[in-house]
Amino acid sequence: MTAPVTAGRVPGDGPAVDPEFITDLLASLVRIPSVNPTLVPGGAGEGAIARHLAEVCRGLGLTVTVEEVAPGRPNVVAILRGVDPAHGRRLLLNGHTDTVGVAGMRAPFVPEIRGARMYGRGAVDMKASLAAMVAAVSALRADGRAPAGDVILTFAVDEEHLSLGTAALAGRLHADGAIVTEPTALQICVAHKGFLWATIRTEGRAAHGSDHAAGIDAIARMGRVLGALERLERDVLPRRTHPLLGRASVHASAIHGGEGLSTYPPSCELQVERRTLPGETEAAVREECEALLERLREEDSTFRASLEVTGARPGLEADRNAAVVTALSQACAAVRGEAPAYAGAAYWTDAALLAGAGIPTVLFGPAGAGMHADEEYVDLASAVTCAQVLVGTIERFCGVDATAR
Repeated sequence: MTAPVTAGRVPGDGPAVDPEFITDLLASLVRIPSVNPTLVPGGAGEGAIARHLAEVCRGLGLTVTVEEVAPGRPNVVAILRGVDPAHGRRLLLNGHTDTVGVAGMRAPFVPEIRGARMYGRGAVDMKASLAAMVAAVSALRADGRAPAGDVILTFAVDEEHLSLGTAALAGRLHADGAIVTEPTALQICVAHKGFLWATIRTEGRAAHGSDHAAGIDAIARMGRVLGALERLERDVLPRRTHPLLGRASVHASAIHGGEGLSTYPPSCELQVERRTLPGETEAAVREECEALLERLREEDSTFRASLEVTGARPGLEADRNAAVVTALSQACAAVRGEAPAYAGAAYWTDAALLAGAGIPTVLFGPAGAGMHADEEYVDLASAVTCAQVLVGTIERFCGVDATAR
């Protein structure tokens, strides 16, 4: 691709974002419940927050589409059209609109400012990031600056479960680079873990508790599986490591079985989560789990067990030399006055789906604490800094024409 055009100011020396715009928009987003209904039956879902974001983006003159991914659960795509798309790169900014549940929170949907922080469900995970994305585009629009290439804002559903929203977007949106604005404490996150969810079932034989000759205890047999998983966690996985992410891991998440005190349990079900490193594939992890069960069958020909993979997402390993990473790094240094730190994330994000679709992707977002906890907050100054860095990244990556209004 031809190098992006730049006119007017030096790339990265862009218009200042409006802190009040970010604070007000964030407060309005926190007020809108968007609990993921897959995680919490009866949760509000993302419909209302999607409509609000669509309205705000239309007010900025963006081209907006609202696309339902599941009933009542729409993605929003808002595009700031570039003035020279033949020469400018397309940048995709991504954030999720759903949150986890609110059990134990005093006033989850009342945005409260204490000092330099805003509290409320989703404040840092990740409604401040959504506000920063919109604020960056708003700053460009207010200053009359237009990118050469398109800037695509994507507000996606369901990241807190299986990422149906970004999965739907990744297969059809074209971009030359992407930034997922998960909260990274203003560090550039270039790697994160993946996961595989599996259900293991052991089979027994129901019988009266007094009939030991007829009964086969499926729960006791699941004990063998638990022992094998413990050995995998203790002896094997510590040897698989990543410089930014640490080691791979596995844990037993939930177990169910049995019909009563005086009955041999005919079945037992164990849910397992395996956290994976970049490069570990779903097929390889499935094979690892199947091999574990096969060894137990070899030890006892009467052992019966099955494995079902119920969900899987890959890890992320970004290329630090990708143009989007370079532009982000330069903008971060220009805004903050120091070289940015690079980090990895133990949790999973939508970035891996965009990268898997062939879009070079990196993560960058504000600071805060309390994700998924009873008290959640975002550092408001970091949200403003995040937006300012996004402005600089847009100018460097997409190119900008200060004469276009």
